[in-house]
Amino acid sequence: MNKMNLGDIFRRFSVPLMFVLICAVCAPISGLSPSYLANEIVTRMGRNAFLILSLLIPIMAGMGLNFSMTLGAMAGEIGLILVSDWQIVGIPGMVLAMIISVPISALLGLFCGKVLNMAKGREMITSYIISFFINGIYQLVVLYLMGPVIPIKHSNIKLPRGYGIRNTVSLLSMRQKLDNLIPLTIAGVKIPVATFIVVFLLCLVIIWFRKTKLGQDMRAVGQDMEVSKDAGINVEGTRIISMVISTVFAGVGMIIYLQNMGNIATYSSHSQIGMFCIAALLVGGASVDKASIGNVFLGIILFHTMFIVAPKAGTVITGDSMIGEYFRVFVSYAVITVALIMYETNKRKNKSKAGEELARAQEEEK
Repeated sequence: MNKMNLGDIFRRFSVPLMFVLICAVCAPISGLSPSYLANEIVTRMGRNAFLILSLLIPIMAGMGLNFSMTLGAMAGEIGLILVSDWQIVGIPGMVLAMIISVPISALLGLFCGKVLNMAKGREMITSYIISFFINGIYQLVVLYLMGPVIPIKHSNIKLPRGYGIRNTVSLLSMRQKLDNLIPLTIAGVKIPVATFIVVFLLCLVIIWFRKTKLGQDMRAVGQDMEVSKDAGINVEGTRIISMVISTVFAGVGMIIYLQNMGNIATYSSHSQIGMFCIAALLVGGASVDKASIGNVFLGIILFHTMFIVAPKAGTVITGDSMIGEYFRVFVSYAVITVALIMYETNKRKNKSKAGEELARAQEEEK
């Protein structure tokens, strides 16, 4: 019995254990100092936590990993581009960008939720394709409509031809303004206190939300849609609300992320954000149908430690820094693949076990 339990634990936490092993091997080889590593991990935790937390609500509603969080990221970028053109700087600029992003994110989340209701059981692949579709519309807006249709005054963010946005938009006026709002350094490690307060507040909101009527409905829908429908819950409406909330949070999270970076890569900042956030969540021990706040923070620590030490370790071992770069990109996709395979395997195993128990019970009745 104990062996079985140990095997179950190993299967459940195989991805985090694999990353602990990778980090344990690569960290000493990389030669990076503990203080540098601590600084980088704390910075990345502040930068990414809000974005990854936005994934929890759809998982609770049984919609799996929300690849369409990219829609919220694009809304956040549009807010920042407009605020940069209006030259509103610092924290007020960030707040205004968030206000602009919320209605855009909500509309995109509403559209996404409605589409996903038509593709029940195939939410993840559908949300992934939706993100490509909306990315095409985003490119059209930013490349052709900003200037002729949406007024853009300042030439420093416009392309030389007079319309469309440059590949990179500088956010120097609001770079790390939130991170540095409450300065604190402990043992040489810079702590972005204000950013962590915002993240902590979101954690409290998620904990509170789970206890509300809507939160309980989402959990019920996530467990069994048919039973929830019979219980009088508006299943489709609840699923749409979960996508709207997730997309809005992703938009705000993207603004926090980009204020830390200090610039927007207009056409590519959002393209990989969903993939890396989902990979980090899975590294923390989450699955397609179960994720917690603890998984978010463990995932950030393990995934980003690997991101920091792998290229350096690759350079030391092979003399080629690109080996480490390839390795971390390969691992981020591999993690998602392995986690999805394991989820499906466990799901089938549980289904067959439930079938065997039912057959046994029927035999006993006879």
